[in-house]
Amino acid sequence: MMQFDETFDVVVVGFGHAGAVSAINAADAAARTLIIEKSEVPGGLSICSYGAVRSARDPDAAFAYLKTTNDGRTPDAVLRVLADGMCTLEAYVRELAQINGAVVTTSIEDNARSATRDDPNRRRLSGNYPFPGTGTFYHTTVVDVPGFEARTAYPWANGAPNGPKLFNVVHDNVVKRGVEVRLTTPALRLIADPATREVRGVRVGNNGAERNIKARRGVVLACGGFEGNAEMKAQFLEGKPVLNAAARTNTGDGIRMAQDLGAALWHMWHIHGAYGFRHVDPDYPYAVRLKRFPDWFPGESHKARLKMAWILLDQNGRRFMSEYQPYTQDTAVRPLQYFDPVTQRFPRNPAFMICDEEGRRMYPLGKATSNDRGIRYYWSDDNLKEVGLGILQRADTLEGLAIALGLEPEAVVASVTRWNEMCAAANDDEFGRPGGTMTPIRTPPYYGAPVWATLSNTQGGPVHDARCRIIDVYGNPIPRLYAAGELGSAFGHLYLSGGNIAECFVTGRIAGRNAASLGPWDVLSPAVSGKTPT
Repeated sequence: MMQFDETFDVVVVGFGHAGAVSAINAADAAARTLIIEKSEVPGGLSICSYGAVRSARDPDAAFAYLKTTNDGRTPDAVLRVLADGMCTLEAYVRELAQINGAVVTTSIEDNARSATRDDPNRRRLSGNYPFPGTGTFYHTTVVDVPGFEARTAYPWANGAPNGPKLFNVVHDNVVKRGVEVRLTTPALRLIADPATREVRGVRVGNNGAERNIKARRGVVLACGGFEGNAEMKAQFLEGKPVLNAAARTNTGDGIRMAQDLGAALWHMWHIHGAYGFRHVDPDYPYAVRLKRFPDWFPGESHKARLKMAWILLDQNGRRFMSEYQPYTQDTAVRPLQYFDPVTQRFPRNPAFMICDEEGRRMYPLGKATSNDRGIRYYWSDDNLKEVGLGILQRADTLEGLAIALGLEPEAVVASVTRWNEMCAAANDDEFGRPGGTMTPIRTPPYYGAPVWATLSNTQGGPVHDARCRIIDVYGNPIPRLYAAGELGSAFGHLYLSGGNIAECFVTGRIAGRNAASLGPWDVLSPAVSGKTPT
């Protein structure tokens, strides 16, 4: 007989955007709602994001684009509700922003304020690729919250400036609705009827004790992916190691709990990421991604004009990819996972970043991300702190740098010489890097470092349907169990910038409402709980 220590209508696992929006919508449906969060701080990966909610103007166009980018890996019905939901997000973010007077803008408005079409601050109003429907997309962003200071409200959050602002908006909405939030409270297992698998609650941990929490209406899993689980990454990803840029507490807990009840999985291979430095401090838990560059649109490479200071060489001292892809922070992780069957190794992981003195002076080469109490690293503006720490190696000659990095000097010199020749012609005839982003490497001293395949977040997890119900291996919904956000994302082939944030909002609204709409299971059979319903 099931014994419960306390009772809620809806229990939401995870307190990023997806968990917050799920809870807001459950509470708005008059459900007594609890959020539990494994970490000691709120925000998850969401608070580290750029805070740009991918929005759309035409649902049919958005669906056409999503269908192409998912390449048949995600059912039409799931993509349709995501497309439809994106068309409501600007209005929804503005509605939520009324809680604290937050200032919301869109890339449409920002572009209208730009002085000229060549203004570098203009953002292309489209998806990332020239697929049908791409022109329908834009971003909705919270750019200011009166009286809000991220370093005061969320001193542990180290990411992009607008990420904490958007999270503050949803956080304030959670608080206003009286949703209870419990940090350092990991979900351990789902509690379900052994005969029907109907979810009845969640077993949680806190301060070494375990408690059973009844969920009378439903449970929403919004606890992210498996970025922090080395074993799962080794099993599901081709390359290894694949480091994570943040979210060490995202260890696939929701995936395993759903699997325990028979959930099917999808998109487990699909990760969003690029490449990053390893800190020399073995206790620093994350890779540090290289500088984030603006995306460029295929067919418009001439518009990419921000100089990228570096090239990448493999372990044989040769270039092997365009370092500046249309959406570098998404697809650039893929070439680093290549396995060479002849040498039986991953010759591009680590790869080696090479730049010169001019490149070192351009901008900070790295940007650390984290959302952990007591963990915060700032990359120096001139990169010299990292030279002193040994993250970056420095040498007066390319040959000396090659030796310091463990590479063959002749191969490195040949690769850099070839690169400089292509820079003179502004044409990368090997890998197609946009000419405007190319800059020669010829001014000593020279700098280099190993860089590793690095993911920003995983997309894989339990399958869900258009109602955000988690689906089992036979295609049936697991009763009273829902998914929201990155946990089993709909993105199964190519990612859409800002898409996971949009997905957190769209699926959070659906999952929260649907879980709250169910009749309480214990009204029908209160004896099952072993206690009088509360």
